[in-house]
Amino acid sequence: WSHGDPARALVVAGPSGDKEGAMKLVRFLMKLNKETVTIELKNGTVVQGTVAGVDVAMNTYMKNVKLTVKGKNTVHYDSLSIRGNNIRYYILPDNLNLDTLLIDDTPKAKPPKVQTGMSGGRGRGRGRGRGRGRGRGPR
Repeated sequence: WSHGDPARALVVAGPSGDKEGAMKLVRFLMKLNKETVTIELKNGTVVQGTVAGVDVAMNTYMKNVKLTVKGKNTVHYDSLSIRGNNIRYYILPDNLNLDTLLIDDTPKAKPPKVQTGMSGGRGRGRGRGRGRGRGRGPR
């Protein structure tokens, strides 16, 4: 692998493929706001710039962008959006503190509370009464 230190590769799943305890890659990328990164696209284009945001589909929004299409001159843009499925990889800055960024601080879904008895939170479990009838009128 020709770019950067292979020891800086990110593990997003264990060797068996289980994602238990591992942070989702997109959640990590969403924390890269204001970082200057290089992104290589699947068509060979290289994009250098400052990350303005990343959404859950890995779409990446950048500013102060230097875009180099394979075999062409470099073009500068104030801002650029990259569709997530076109990204081959991100090259992160060497001074990036991965330890703090890889802490998974996404809130976990809490399991639903088990209700005791039949009451469901109304009164003391004596039923709900018989309502107001079904409109049968006088007999």
